[in-house]
Amino acid sequence: MKPIFVRGISIQLRLTLAIVLSVVLMLANDRLEPVRQSLSSVLSPLQYLANVPGILLDWSAESLATRNMLEKQNKELMRQQLLMSERLQRFEQLRQENDRLRALLGSPVHMDARKMVAEVMEVASDPYRHYVVLNKGSDSGVFVGQPVVDAFGVVGQVTQVSKLTSRVLLVSDASHGLPVRLARNDVRLVANGTGVLDEIELKHVAKSTDIKVGDLLVTSGLGQRFPEGYPVARVTQVIKDDGQTYASVIARPLAALDRIRYVLLIWPELEDSSTPVFAEPETLADAEVKS
Repeated sequence: MKPIFVRGISIQLRLTLAIVLSVVLMLANDRLEPVRQSLSSVLSPLQYLANVPGILLDWSAESLATRNMLEKQNKELMRQQLLMSERLQRFEQLRQENDRLRALLGSPVHMDARKMVAEVMEVASDPYRHYVVLNKGSDSGVFVGQPVVDAFGVVGQVTQVSKLTSRVLLVSDASHGLPVRLARNDVRLVANGTGVLDEIELKHVAKSTDIKVGDLLVTSGLGQRFPEGYPVARVTQVIKDDGQTYASVIARPLAALDRIRYVLLIWPELEDSSTPVFAEPETLADAEVKS
């Protein structure tokens, strides 16, 4: 006959085992990194498989589209194409003028870097981390620290790479830092993520700094991570409190971080004809030092 009350493992013993296991995992964290990368490469086909239903749904939606809808979309695309063609014509004129000015100043001309389009396969479910997973990995030449942009501005940088996929840390993540400058007056600052998807902040901005709401922030090129001149954010709030040492500056990222689907991976310009400059991912502290 079994006893009515069975005494199990005590709570104190369970707590002790949990603490010991946590300490062991913390100490072995660095040694487990190769294992995590191997598991990521092994699980990459599963990510592709999980993405199949979305692809099938998109294909079905496109197949069921009416002719009237397609005609409207075609007209809208033609209108956008005309607008973009006009902008390209103006940009080409500006590029030629810039080349002439660089030649006069004896400055080196920046050549076009290699680029690749990638698709977002997964978005972070952790509310404390902002990242996305792309369908391009080391087999496509993706490397840790690689800059990522979309049609509007800087998205972030690659922090982890497997054979078929890669993880991109967004500029809004609290651990992300990016050297920027004001397009209006070339003042150099550091843009830090806040953990809010549509907000970044500029820390340690002197109250005497010439910065206004609406100013455009672009990459400064410092740190040899992001090429110079890519749009990052637009200033939305500037507070200069007499009781504070620094001004409080908030900006809104230009990239559509809440709905990105396709992004552009950018390779650094070559120092010689064949060897690209690879770099480790930039942390918030690194960005502040370089600024």
